[in-house]
Amino acid sequence: MFLVSVISRFLDTEQLLSVLVQIPKQDTVNAAESKITNLIYLKHTLELVDPLKIALKNCNTPLLRAYCGSLEDKRFGIILEKIKTIINDDARYMKGCLNMRTQKCYAVRSNINEFLDIARRTYTEIVDDIAGMISQLAEKYSLPLRTSFSSARGFFIQMTTDCAALPNNQLPSEFIKISKVKNSYTFTSTDLIKMNERCQESLREIYHMTYMIVCKLLSEIYEHIHCLYKLSDTVSMLDMLLSFAHACTLSDYVRPEFTDTLAIKQGWHPILEKISVEKPIANNTFITEGSNFLIITGPNMSGKSTYLKQIALCQIMAQIGSYVPAEYSSFRIAEQIFTRISTDDDIETNSSTFMKEMKEIAYILHNANNKSLILIDELGRGTNTEEGIGICYAVCEYLLSLKAFTLFATHFLELCHIEVLYPNVENMHFEVQHVKNTSRNKEAILYTYKLSRGLTEEKNYGLKAAEVSSLPPSIVLDAKEITTQITGQILQNQRSTPEMERQRAVYHLATRLVQTARNSQLDPDSLRTYLSNLKKKYETDFLRAEQFSGKTEE
Repeated sequence: MFLVSVISRFLDTEQLLSVLVQIPKQDTVNAAESKITNLIYLKHTLELVDPLKIALKNCNTPLLRAYCGSLEDKRFGIILEKIKTIINDDARYMKGCLNMRTQKCYAVRSNINEFLDIARRTYTEIVDDIAGMISQLAEKYSLPLRTSFSSARGFFIQMTTDCAALPNNQLPSEFIKISKVKNSYTFTSTDLIKMNERCQESLREIYHMTYMIVCKLLSEIYEHIHCLYKLSDTVSMLDMLLSFAHACTLSDYVRPEFTDTLAIKQGWHPILEKISVEKPIANNTFITEGSNFLIITGPNMSGKSTYLKQIALCQIMAQIGSYVPAEYSSFRIAEQIFTRISTDDDIETNSSTFMKEMKEIAYILHNANNKSLILIDELGRGTNTEEGIGICYAVCEYLLSLKAFTLFATHFLELCHIEVLYPNVENMHFEVQHVKNTSRNKEAILYTYKLSRGLTEEKNYGLKAAEVSSLPPSIVLDAKEITTQITGQILQNQRSTPEMERQRAVYHLATRLVQTARNSQLDPDSLRTYLSNLKKKYETDFLRAEQFSGKTEE
């Protein structure tokens, strides 16, 4: 536990190191303040090296002993001693913007710069004056006023009281910029705003002089700063190992095995477990070289995407050395994990939803090998159904030529028939149950989130999902009727009749004539030419309809 307490006090060492070596483009007040803050963070970090060595001193594990040995570097002590010659011993990282402002103001020791000492005395006097003024206002109006501070507003006045306790149910007119949340008031005054401005001016002088001293100090320690890279690696690795230890001791995760099979018994999503009130539904997974391609179907919101992400997370957790959320788990070492999940477009690369899909799947096809884990959540949804199914089928056949473990979630039920042709394909689906909703007197879908063999038997589940949303009932009803009509047309393989073709030709001619009458700005000769061409097109379309009628009668 001592090691946990030490590691938890470390800041982001890697980021600290990167900002320390950066040279600001301009010597602004913000740049000066940032540099001072980072030096305080560096001192805070180096002071934790000795406690960390003590925590690791009695460890017998070769890895931990190696990390303990890396902390014996003398450069840590050299840097800390140089910092302490300039920076006060009690200057350290503290939570709260006012606390850190105080730490930065008084970070440099006294008697190093006389002008800095004078500026700090001035700042102290202004802060004391602000506190005194607010106390006088509290006595003057008999109100429970207290001094507050925020980085955006500076010093301001805060008060918690019932509105009825105020004279005439309102604050004195001296107070401005009043805001209220329940019984808490925050406000300021004209005098306080002026004193805040004086305080900021004093701070700028302090930061500027402190910045000059800090820059000189940093130039002296730059030659020793490389040891911080080693410290960053040590802290990050120890932090990760502590997380793994926490996961395996305080949860019901299991130690994974590594074989040639991906087998997970009753596995669940580790992140969903943390954010959900109830424990997520657990599912089994079994993929081998003889059955390496799973096609997963199911209604919208049945759990397909979550399941794919769960498999990816478990694979990563196992390969980095963590226990896995399952009752039993076995993994094949994956050289790469490829995913195609999102359905967003990309304005930066001028890619539509469909083009982004194609780019992502092309990258997978060019780089996947027999040791890959491939997770595809929907493909071909950005184009029409026939092309989408064709692309999915072709991609599946290519991936089936590899020995990669592939999980393919889709709404194209036609894709499930590929199982008949390829013995290494297996259909899986997420079960749902139909229950009677007594309040609405309608049938509703109950999601079980359980994965079972075979393809889903649900039809028109998109309409059912739309029905439980806030879509107007009339829209849902129309959609059902249209879906029924379209399904009937597809089943009967109906085509347009000659009469429909004639009506379409007349319709197009009429709409173009109306559009021309309303919006045309052509001169008489150009308009005559346009109408002549429109007449020829109508005659051609009408003639095609008559020819279609003749072929139908034959």
